[in-house]
Amino acid sequence: MKRFMLSLGLLAAFTGAAVAQDATPHPVLKANVVVNGDLVRIGDVVDNAGIIAKVPIFRAPDLGMTGTVPAEAVAEAVGQYKLIGLDTNGISEVTVTRAARMIPAKAVEDEVARALSDQYQLGAAKDLMVTFDRTLRAMYVSPSALGEPRVTRISYDNRSNRFDADIDLPTGADSRGTLRLGGQAIPTIQVLVMAHSVERGALLKDSDIGVERKPRAEVSRDAITDRDQVVGLAARDSLPSGRPLRPSDLMRPELVQRNDIVTLTYDMPGLSLTVRGKATEGGAQGDTITVLNEQSKRMLQGVVIGPGRVAVITGTARLAANLPQIGGSGR
Repeated sequence: MKRFMLSLGLLAAFTGAAVAQDATPHPVLKANVVVNGDLVRIGDVVDNAGIIAKVPIFRAPDLGMTGTVPAEAVAEAVGQYKLIGLDTNGISEVTVTRAARMIPAKAVEDEVARALSDQYQLGAAKDLMVTFDRTLRAMYVSPSALGEPRVTRISYDNRSNRFDADIDLPTGADSRGTLRLGGQAIPTIQVLVMAHSVERGALLKDSDIGVERKPRAEVSRDAITDRDQVVGLAARDSLPSGRPLRPSDLMRPELVQRNDIVTLTYDMPGLSLTVRGKATEGGAQGDTITVLNEQSKRMLQGVVIGPGRVAVITGTARLAANLPQIGGSGR
């Protein structure tokens, strides 16, 4: 009886050990991992790695970069540390990404523009066109790096528009680095230009006008920057595509064109006279132009008062001499 009970006790102990062993989580390979340091450790790529989780096996990609490792290579690397029963879970390769904080190239460019604007009075930073001697790309630093790029030294030559600068960059929790850059910074201005060519007298619409940023030194001081100063006016002469617009390029729309047949009017209290005439020049509302009285063949001066209408601006006696005999009709 005692021997039987002892056998039952051994069986129970063996069964309990088997259950405990089965309850131990199996190591399982991960498909995608993110690491913070420059080394990939077993625990980064294998769940339930146990006491060997912190053992390094591969170098990590560069900051912000991603690489892949074949699953067989991972299994071989961890196998030498007696990790038994690795479940690859059907994974053929492991994707490893190195965590990083990205500093955009635009952030460095904006900081250089701000420093130039502040120290050399080159106008608003947003109006500086900054180019670098070498292509500036996004930079990756440790996720723990705090702060933004900061210019610590900058010099500028107004004649060549060249600059040289030292930029202080955060690289880690307690570390910083210096980036030395050179290039050009050109003050620009945003101006209105012709989106396409137009002929003389064309009425300008919003769709005819484009916007371009041009070097300030190449643009006339009176270049137009406000659309409201352009739309609705007419081209004084033919305007080519891309031409920055100036007030002298524009005029009020002509209500009378050269050689148009117009109505000449003369108004005074109690009397209104009209006669047919021919414009010898074009004119906008309010312009003074010369017209030909077609009946008397005399030249008169008049003010454009509407489409095809010109108010004569001469004395009564002279007007009467220029007009045909009209009897008492008043016309």
